[in-house]
Amino acid sequence: MTTRQRDADEHYVLDLCDEILGEAGLRQHRFDWLVGDRSSTGRVARLPVDSYYPQHRLVIEYRERQHDVRVPFFDRRATLSGVLRGEQRRLYDHRREREIPRHGLSLAIIRPSDLASDSRGRLRRDRTRDIDGLRQILIVGGGRGET
Repeated sequence: MTTRQRDADEHYVLDLCDEILGEAGLRQHRFDWLVGDRSSTGRVARLPVDSYYPQHRLVIEYRERQHDVRVPFFDRRATLSGVLRGEQRRLYDHRREREIPRHGLSLAIIRPSDLASDSRGRLRRDRTRDIDGLRQILIVGGGRGET
């Protein structure tokens, strides 16, 4: 799956979330308090979240397959802080899971397996099933996801 396809899946999922929640989420939003590791040059970047819904005090993270399964092609590259990309992704996912609730926001984590997808995590884009799955996470689950 190419980066473009993953991005398209993320946008598809977040567009459905916008529709369900009745609010346009702030895509790739960055909070001052959610930061990455310091690089060797001393730089610290704010980490983006997939979408933030201020009226709902909700952050949504769409986690594609590489968040749960090692993908050597992506994971083996070193980052500016000297950590391999796969390890950094895990560290930053945990940081989001810890910091977002600490700041009074709910976190909903959505995975391809929560929607109509195949065994490789490719979305089938069955709008009816996907909306039902997202409603279970966002409405029935109170937007709390896995926090």
